[in-house]
Amino acid sequence: MIKNIKPLGFMWETRDPFLFCVHHNDDYPVGDGKMGPAASLSGRNIGQDFDQKDGWNMYHGSQVPGFPAHPHRGFETVTVVLDGLVDHHDSAGAAGRYGNGDVQWMTAGRGLQHSEMFPLVHNNKPNPMELFQIWINLPARSKAAEPAFKMLWSESIPVIQTHDKEGRKTETRVIAGKFENTSAPAPAPDSWAAPSKNQVAIWVITLEANAEFILPSSEAGVNRDLYFYEGNSINIAGQKVPGYHAMELTSPEEIKIKNGGEQSRMLLLQGRPIAEPVVRYGPFVMNTQAEIQKAFDDFRSTQFGGWPWDRHDPVNPVEQGRFARYSDGREEIKDA
Repeated sequence: MIKNIKPLGFMWETRDPFLFCVHHNDDYPVGDGKMGPAASLSGRNIGQDFDQKDGWNMYHGSQVPGFPAHPHRGFETVTVVLDGLVDHHDSAGAAGRYGNGDVQWMTAGRGLQHSEMFPLVHNNKPNPMELFQIWINLPARSKAAEPAFKMLWSESIPVIQTHDKEGRKTETRVIAGKFENTSAPAPAPDSWAAPSKNQVAIWVITLEANAEFILPSSEAGVNRDLYFYEGNSINIAGQKVPGYHAMELTSPEEIKIKNGGEQSRMLLLQGRPIAEPVVRYGPFVMNTQAEIQKAFDDFRSTQFGGWPWDRHDPVNPVEQGRFARYSDGREEIKDA
C-alpha cells in the first residue's frame, strides 16, 4: 500500500497532476507598525531569505515578508492558509486579503503577475503564519486559459468529523474533491480538478491522540500522496511513520491510519494524472521547451498586462479585513 516513505524538506515532491507543494510555517514576531517584523533584519539575505533564522523568513520581501510581483504561466496555484493573512495583488487589477482557513485558487493560464505578501497586522502579539502553496498543472488545452482566481472562504469549506470505535475524533477539511457524501466548493472552472472524473482531492486531516481513521478508497490509476507534517508518529497500513515524512500510496483500497499519542495533521494530495509532457523553468510550466521560450518572450514584451500598483510588494491597510476584489469589479467582503 505504501511504495515510498521519505522525509519532508521545504519543497515537497508531488506527482502528476501536482507539480509541488511548499509548507510555509513562520513564527513571526510582533509587527513594527508597518506590517513588517519588529525585529532586526541584520544577518538576513534580504530578497532571498529562506534560512528560517529565529523561526521565520522574509522570503523575497524587504520590509513585509512574502513574495513581491512575479509572473506565472501554464498552471494553477492553490494557497491554503491555516494561520495568518496573505495580501494578494495581480496584473489584472485584482486584490484581496485572505487567511485563517481561507483558500485562494488561482489560474495563471496564459499569463499573470501576482504578489503574495504576509502582513504582520498585530503590533501587540506575535503574527504566526502557516500555509501550503500547491501547484497544479493544467493540461495543454487549458494552458492559454484566461487568468483568474476564486476564493474558497473558510466558511464555505466543509469540515467532516468522524469518530473511531473509542469515540476519538478525526476532522477532514475538504478543500477539493469529495469525502463521504460531502463535496468541496467548486475549484476554478478551467482546473483539472473541476471534472469529478479526475478524482482530485486536497484534504487537511487532523487526528486526535490515538485516533484511528480510514482513508477512503480511490479509483485505480489515481496518484495519492500523504504528507504527515505535524505529530510524532502514525501507523499506516501496518507501517510506523515518523513525523514530517511523506508517503507515496500505491493502493486504491481503503487504508487504515492509527495515530500516535499526540494530535497529528496530514495533507492528502490525490488526482488522476494529466499524463502530458511537463517542461518547467522558473515560474512557467508548459509542454515543450519552445513554449517555455515563448513564455519568456511574451513576458518580456507584454509583462502579462503590466503592473498597475505603485509598488511591487503592495499590502492592504492594516485595519482591512478579509476581502476579494476581482478584475471585473466584483467584490466579496468577509470581514467588515
